[in-house]
Amino acid sequence: MSETKKFFTYKGLPLVRKGNQLYYGNMYDEFVVWMEIKHTKKVGDLEVADKVKIRKMSTDLTKPTIDKQTDTESLYDALDIACAWLKVKA
Repeated sequence: MSETKKFFTYKGLPLVRKGNQLYYGNMYDEFVVWMEIKHTKKVGDLEVADKVKIRKMSTDLTKPTIDKQTDTESLYDALDIACAWLKVKA
């Protein structure tokens, strides 16, 4: 029996985190979004992202890698933008 690794999903698409980097989307689609947490601040006992760089990237290696990019002040806003860029339906 083969074991399939399941990824956490957000609004139906994989969301994978390693350290301060998150990848959102399916690698078999035309684009994915790479989010990089550039800075955090302490809110109570939690570290909260307050500077996030967002890049919409092509998965086709024959095309330019970065399609769009912007910065935001929260991870929530970054995910909202990523959903819009990937045209995710709520």
